[in-house]
Amino acid sequence: MEMKFERVYNSETFQNHQWKSTVEGGPQVAMSEQDYKIVPVTLKDVEKVLEHLRRFFFREEPLNVCINLLGERGDEKCQELENYCIQTIPEGLSLMAVTPSDKVVGVILNGSHEPGHLDEMQRNADNCPHARFRKILQLLVAVDRGSDVFSKFPDVDKLFEVRIVSVDSALRGQGIAKALIEKSRELAKDQKFPLIRVDCTSHFSARAVARLGFECVFTLRYEDHCHNGEPVFRPEIPHNQVATYVLRLQP
Repeated sequence: MEMKFERVYNSETFQNHQWKSTVEGGPQVAMSEQDYKIVPVTLKDVEKVLEHLRRFFFREEPLNVCINLLGERGDEKCQELENYCIQTIPEGLSLMAVTPSDKVVGVILNGSHEPGHLDEMQRNADNCPHARFRKILQLLVAVDRGSDVFSKFPDVDKLFEVRIVSVDSALRGQGIAKALIEKSRELAKDQKFPLIRVDCTSHFSARAVARLGFECVFTLRYEDHCHNGEPVFRPEIPHNQVATYVLRLQP
């Protein structure tokens, strides 16, 4: 059953080793902005975007890891996660970084968001047939409800959301994620969005967007998100909370 999922959990593309000169388990590859270009993601790009996400984001995002979303060996397929990722592409707001040989080295999946969505979000989360992924969707509902961004910014009637950012592990720390976010900011401004929102499930992604000028407007500690009195997620330190960040765009 294909389901439409609203809202976002951000990727662990800003892992600790992203900010180091080398990547654990493999050599760091030097790359400049001249070695790749940032282009729109279209429907014809769906499979190569998914292939990139399967290699990096799906295996590395801290919530995916802590609940074994892809199974104990990390080789299971979560179709619901893949549907979640690609359902935003038709909006035409997503971007990817590609090399001259057409290799995808970075992806940013963006979408729009308007008020009056929580009931549908809750239904989609509760009806998700994948039990482990359902936990993530229900967390996103709790974050959306708790952050209440539209109430905090009553003049805003639509948002530009950064939903997933992912970078090739051999190329992290070289500005690709930053370039994708900055290009997304330009696109949001061109499309007359007044506000960008991103929910960060990783300590490092939160730190990264804060450096880019985003303001934190909500946090939820994982130890406080419980089911039957027990935390649903216990990711590795330092990932101790999910945080909502926003950035005002000047007209």
